[in-house]
Amino acid sequence: MNENMIETTWLEQAKQLTPQLHQKKIYPERVVNVVQDEDAFQGWSAKPVGLAAQVYDQILKKGDCITLDFGTHHVGYLTLSLRNVRSNADAPLRLQLTFGEMPCEVGENFSEYKGWLSRSWLQDEIINVDVLPGTITLDRRYAFRYLKIEVLETSIRYDIQLTDLYCTTVTSGDLSEVPPLRQDIEPEMANIDRVAVRTLRDCMQTVFEDGPKRDRRLWIGDLRLQALVNYETFGRNDLVKRCLYLFSGSRLKGGQIGACLYEYPEPYVDDTYLYDYALLFVATLYDYFEATGDRATLEELWPVAYDQIHIALARLDEQGLVQDDDTWYCFLDWHDELNKQAGAQAVLIYSMRRGLKIACELKKTEQVAWINVQIQKATNAALAYLWDEEQKYFVSGKERQVSWASQVWMILAEVIDAPSAATLLGRLEHHTKAIGMTTPYMVHHYVDALLLCGEKEKAYEQIRTYWGGMLKDGADTFWELYDPNDKTYSPYGSNLVNSYCHAWSCTPSYFIRHM
Repeated sequence: MNENMIETTWLEQAKQLTPQLHQKKIYPERVVNVVQDEDAFQGWSAKPVGLAAQVYDQILKKGDCITLDFGTHHVGYLTLSLRNVRSNADAPLRLQLTFGEMPCEVGENFSEYKGWLSRSWLQDEIINVDVLPGTITLDRRYAFRYLKIEVLETSIRYDIQLTDLYCTTVTSGDLSEVPPLRQDIEPEMANIDRVAVRTLRDCMQTVFEDGPKRDRRLWIGDLRLQALVNYETFGRNDLVKRCLYLFSGSRLKGGQIGACLYEYPEPYVDDTYLYDYALLFVATLYDYFEATGDRATLEELWPVAYDQIHIALARLDEQGLVQDDDTWYCFLDWHDELNKQAGAQAVLIYSMRRGLKIACELKKTEQVAWINVQIQKATNAALAYLWDEEQKYFVSGKERQVSWASQVWMILAEVIDAPSAATLLGRLEHHTKAIGMTTPYMVHHYVDALLLCGEKEKAYEQIRTYWGGMLKDGADTFWELYDPNDKTYSPYGSNLVNSYCHAWSCTPSYFIRHM
């Protein structure tokens, strides 16, 4: 069977694993005013003004506006029923609907948006209703807590009245299947776990989406972390398997695992290749086998994972280092100044160690020997050229930059032993010029590194401080980005387009339930 036929078969297997979505009707809880508030997160807060039921008694005229609060974050399809009052609807009704995961999204004027991601990611829609009374269900799925309804046009003859309004939520995650927490988990951590589980639930659709508002697609870096949490919570392991087959069946022309892929109209890979993300396919496959014992899938997809190691090793220079130039991209974290060379070297070693375990499990003797040699070469190069003995940090790039990402990934790659790693992280806390962390994705790996070197209390405290900080700032689900020192930070030029329910932020539940 040729490669194209194999990939087609894998996509068929993925299709057979498509989950049914659970649906539930959710009604708004209250009417709110969203107001500027300098003491609130990002300068906006929602002030309750009454119960949602009162809107059904309210007559709405042209120019009127109401904002509804659904109580917490939801993902689904809005249905609203309306009737005309005073007289016949002799002209179409025009409404503007604005959906917000956070108050800022319904408070700020979208016409002033200046981010570099498309304006179409902002969640608003103008609808025309030709027949009243009538019921409308929007075709587009939205992720939101707040809904602002503005009456743009009626006519001089009629006004309108809402008679029903609800969201039909959709998810492939069933909260009733999540095991209860251990009794010894403290209340603060239990609350963090609850929000983390809800974050994962809202990202669980027919794939593990990165964010139900944006980007609404499957990314390998997010998948790896979502899968870890899933094994401890929902146990939808077939959804992980589906995603592994989707990535394997829709690779780039050179055999690389693409950074992300789209489901519709048919699954296809994006043309973005991220050095670290492709390598993390190896780790994701290994984690899946560890959680499920599914040897058949491990055997079938191991050649794809093995290819990612070969492809990544081709980027090493004569010193055995990942080449650092303008011809590649590696993610690691959102930070304009972060040099990725050392972190990429460490992700390579980390992933090869997982690949080595797979090769051992499958009794691939020659591959075991070869991977062992490559791990040693890459590790020796890291210690020889990226460890700065004078500074006692791993450095990256021509400028020999010190960053949290470089230290954390070198620790996770086990380039140094646990006692040395603990000392390094302790020293790093006092390095005021080191490039810091900006995403929960990177903070997850920092917590993982703390645990690897035996710093369990520090790991717990980081979870309390970082994810607990989001809770204090009003999170219903955990966010794509959170910088406690710059709460409007966005790599996209506007916090309006940030994702406030994001897959890579759900990992506290993995740590809380796994430790």
